[in-house]
Amino acid sequence: MVRLRAAISKSDLKEFIKFPFTLYKNSPYWVPPLISDELETFDEEKNPNFNNAEVKFFLAYRDKNLVGRIAAIINWIEVNEQLIRKMRFGWFDFIDDLEVSETLLDKVAEIGKKNNLDFMEGPVGFSHLDKVGVLIEGFDSMGTMITWYNHPYYKNHYDHYGLKKEKQYLEYKIPASSTQPESFTKIQGLIKKRYGLREMNFTRSRDILPWADQMFDLFNKTYSKLSSFVPLTAEQKAYFKNKYIGLVNPEYIKFVVDSEDKLIAFAIVMPSYGPALKKANGKLFPFGFYHLLNAKKNSKDVLFYLIGIHPDFQNKGVTAIIMNEYHKVFKAKKIKTFYRTPELEDNIAIRQMWKHFEPEIYKRRRTYRKDF
Repeated sequence: MVRLRAAISKSDLKEFIKFPFTLYKNSPYWVPPLISDELETFDEEKNPNFNNAEVKFFLAYRDKNLVGRIAAIINWIEVNEQLIRKMRFGWFDFIDDLEVSETLLDKVAEIGKKNNLDFMEGPVGFSHLDKVGVLIEGFDSMGTMITWYNHPYYKNHYDHYGLKKEKQYLEYKIPASSTQPESFTKIQGLIKKRYGLREMNFTRSRDILPWADQMFDLFNKTYSKLSSFVPLTAEQKAYFKNKYIGLVNPEYIKFVVDSEDKLIAFAIVMPSYGPALKKANGKLFPFGFYHLLNAKKNSKDVLFYLIGIHPDFQNKGVTAIIMNEYHKVFKAKKIKTFYRTPELEDNIAIRQMWKHFEPEIYKRRRTYRKDF
């Protein structure tokens, strides 16, 4: 028999966070999160997502053994303002036992029905900047710090429960050697002249911070029409600014502004922290911080994290300006591989960015849905 217990205290949440460390102990591909970072994510006092979301964490036990976990999430902006009556679930991990996964999903469904919601979807996080999707292809490649990894048997559990595919995401890797600079070096100059644009580059993180609010406003405008997008609030912007800007090399953040210095495009690339996080094994000290700092300075792989372009400038070649600036930095740093974060399969516009490269789909992931 499977027994559920709500994770409420800090020690409960540590148990919730540490369960995958056991489940994936022998996996060379799973990337452990930083335990302190996850605790902050789940802290109602520190994470502004809790201002607009109701979250419950559950642990599943068989006898005295921890065998699964799940987070049940209601984003009230999504429900009350966007009128999408969705019950979210995420951080969903379990042993290969159908009773375990079914018991956890039943609890999510129970909460959704009590709140008169229409369906459940997952795995997703609180917002568009959280991890998303269960991996269905690409189990033999290391995960990243911003994606979930899972065992191949997960998909069978989703299917068994009667969940149906809702959205599919693709992840690409691109060898730096495939770059064809002639495809953007000339055109970027013409685009800047035609629209009165200029690039902005940085060498210090503190110089980026005054632009952060504009950047997140542009992020909201760029992604507003995508399915499942929930705009960031002012509190969330401040939170993500403090959380992520320091993780990114300042030269990996690129802005494009118009003649009035208004931000019309941005891109954020992160060093690949996966191998460093494997070495850290969830802890910053005594050596985790060193591994992360070394990756920040020396990683030859990078992850395209976010890109945003004002709707008025989409499909006008602005990405050529961004690519030209990255090409110069990547060439100097001898970057070998670009990785892209999960992108919706139907997001044609983002795929057009990479038409002059040689992208290879190396992972697929999905969210699943079940109506009540």
